[in-house]
Amino acid sequence: MIKIMFVCHGNICRSTMAEFVMADMVKKAGLDVMVDSSATSREEIGNGVHYGTLRKLKEVGVPVYAHYAKQLIKRDYRDFDYIIGMDSMNMRNIERIIGKDTENKVFMLLDFTERKGQSIADPWYTGNFDVTYDDIKEGCEGLVEYIKELG
Repeated sequence: MIKIMFVCHGNICRSTMAEFVMADMVKKAGLDVMVDSSATSREEIGNGVHYGTLRKLKEVGVPVYAHYAKQLIKRDYRDFDYIIGMDSMNMRNIERIIGKDTENKVFMLLDFTERKGQSIADPWYTGNFDVTYDDIKEGCEGLVEYIKELG
């Protein structure tokens, strides 16, 4: 089983959206993948998924289950095969939490697309959950293809 941890700043918008989108995609593809999500900050710990994320996922028919924000911890680096951030600030904070990526497990989500190195905008600030969803969907589709190629 492949284990993937999606990470953003607060774990209520982007990383949860990626978790639910990816969970739906791997289920439909019949892949043995476990997904989770977490935050680099403690600001939203214990809070549920942002209403904008919930609304967008309902609109596109992606199932949502109970999730409460939690922070990425050092042990997650050992327990997960991939730790996937949404933007360059996430990446710096992921490294601050886990240390050096000695096993090449840490990526940005759009690294699995032709838009390698690009960030996914935080809808907490932009208010645009549609653009964030489109980017996350594109990244997750690329990640699914990457996993399929691994065999």
